[in-house]
Amino acid sequence: MSEQDQRGSDSARKLRIKLVSGNSNKPLADSISAHLGVPITRGICRRFADMEVFVEIQENVRGEDVFIVQSTSFPANDNLMELLILIDALKRASARRITAVIPYYGYARQDRKVGARTPISAKLVANLLERAGADRVMTLDLHAGQIQGFFDIPTDNLFAAPVMVRDIQENFELGNLCVVSPDVGGVVRARGLAKRIDAPIAICDKRRERPGESEVMNVIGDVSGRHCILIDDIVDSGGTLVNAANALLAQGAKEVMAYITHGVLSGGACARVAKSELTSLVVTDSIQPTKDVLATKNIRTLSIAPLIGEAIARTSREESVSSLFY
Repeated sequence: MSEQDQRGSDSARKLRIKLVSGNSNKPLADSISAHLGVPITRGICRRFADMEVFVEIQENVRGEDVFIVQSTSFPANDNLMELLILIDALKRASARRITAVIPYYGYARQDRKVGARTPISAKLVANLLERAGADRVMTLDLHAGQIQGFFDIPTDNLFAAPVMVRDIQENFELGNLCVVSPDVGGVVRARGLAKRIDAPIAICDKRRERPGESEVMNVIGDVSGRHCILIDDIVDSGGTLVNAANALLAQGAKEVMAYITHGVLSGGACARVAKSELTSLVVTDSIQPTKDVLATKNIRTLSIAPLIGEAIARTSREESVSSLFY
């Protein structure tokens, strides 16, 4: 732990906060707990025989500042319902403030109408969280920044970029890197990372024929002889990354790595990445890694517990969270 992280941890020990964990990512909640020096609040979160969710908070939380750590990853609907019921239980137990810490915000990819008679599910989830009783939301690398506007309560969208930059600086020579966006929509994210490590950027022009499938058509920018880093917020099937890596290598790139915040990695994604030309795929633990992820040699996980822990401590002390990223 760095000196700055140690100071944050020491300070957090003096806070009066309650940390509650759902079942979606207990290892991350435990790591945040260790960073803050605050134990996980005792409670029960289990299923009845028909898979109905039952929650019981086994400590007094009246008048407390409570933070619930729960990603709405697979199984998304179960974990979302669990989060809503946890919020309701805490609200009825007279918690002073309830912050839903959602490292991975499920349904974020449904942030707009993509056709006639289709939903905006990201907005629906925001409404559900508010009606359940959340006073604040904290999340990480939203798929679309405008989702913050779907909430009428304070919403902090944290960024994994500082964690990724630190890892890149520790593992690569910075002089010959190129940051690559796998599609046009991720250019702002790629530019932000490139600025931090003083590297040029390139863009993969992608055409998606149907959901879950993509084809890289062209590479915009000079990647010849460079070590390329693909940057994105979500990797699901892995098809986009594999196609982008092949296109970059065809344009003369020396090697291709990828840094992705949320490792959804559904279906045969791990096998696809393992067989690909990607030297490494680095994901955060915003989603609990599966056995397949842990067993794939070219997939590595970064911890975001110190980042989220510091954001929780600053929120409780009513200090700036945005200053973490400047």
